[in-house]
Amino acid sequence: MEPRAKVRKWRLTELWRRQNYVRPLGYAGHAARVPKLSELHDIRLCRETVRSWMMAEGLWKDRKQRMKPVHQPRHRRDSVGELVQIDGSHHFWFESRGPRCTLLVYIDDATSRLMHLQFVETESAFDYFTATRAYIERHGKPVAFYSDKHSTFRVNKAEALGGNGMTQFGRALHELNIDIICANTSQAKGRVERANLTLQDRLVKELRLAGISTRAAGNAFLPQFIAAHNARFAKPPFNDKDLHRLLADHESIDDAFAWKEERTVSNSLTLQYDKVIFILEPNDLTRGLARNRVTVVDYPDGRLAIRHKGVDLPYRTFDRLQQVDQAAIVENKRLGPVLAYVAERQKELDMARSKKAPRRRGQSAHLFKTG
Repeated sequence: MEPRAKVRKWRLTELWRRQNYVRPLGYAGHAARVPKLSELHDIRLCRETVRSWMMAEGLWKDRKQRMKPVHQPRHRRDSVGELVQIDGSHHFWFESRGPRCTLLVYIDDATSRLMHLQFVETESAFDYFTATRAYIERHGKPVAFYSDKHSTFRVNKAEALGGNGMTQFGRALHELNIDIICANTSQAKGRVERANLTLQDRLVKELRLAGISTRAAGNAFLPQFIAAHNARFAKPPFNDKDLHRLLADHESIDDAFAWKEERTVSNSLTLQYDKVIFILEPNDLTRGLARNRVTVVDYPDGRLAIRHKGVDLPYRTFDRLQQVDQAAIVENKRLGPVLAYVAERQKELDMARSKKAPRRRGQSAHLFKTG
């Protein structure tokens, strides 16, 4: 290329750079910006030229300039029960002998002691209800649990309307005077993350040696594994005081670890929960509840109560998603409200349960079945 041509090209390139065609494109890498410059501005440049512009504008960093974020080490807590890290590890725990499932892990921050392990199908509120209840019944109430930002522990939708900004699990812990703290990064709860990796190696081998292939058999095996693991790897705490607390007299662990939602009773003494109509039996108490709020209490074992000011109300159900026994409906004294509801909702009949209702994989039995 002639010297004058080189000068003209340099001046033109410098003009393009000053006009800042690169920054507004919004593409992450220089390789994606090159064809866009040609398409939008009829500017043809090589990748290295665009990369140098991006580096000058602070839009691109050389590989040597990229530094991994620094995570400062955090000292252990002083006492057992002061902070318990919890997490769920989804893995092929039974290898090819059984389905993939989740292990809920509770590890003490002060001692790295495995406090509780439990195999479940997946991470759900009901599974954490059951596992945390077993933890408290065995060890007592810790000061706080330390978790990730899973939706069981934290309301992650900033635009969520209604409610009090607390998950069902958070509400249960609040009723029992236990705090829940969410880590901002996985490195912040490194104790339980490293435990997951260790368990995915050692526990899998122990399950293989024992020939275990089901969650039930695995849960029966876990206590002896926990004892052997803690005897070898647990550390002594700095302070011998155990900060676990007993349940207070007014605290009900059964009611705390249940899914609770409020509903308004209609004039015909009916309410809806998870697409099931609950028909209150007429008596002196329920007759005055029209247009009043009641609480639906959905237990992990499948029991369900409708409660008003601490009193459980008698009810019957009509499930529009299940096949209907016509004779039973005819005998129902509240056939009118049921048929009115069916006529109103037939056009939008959906065979799926409510998206706002709890996921029921962690419940042993329940009445919310479809088909």
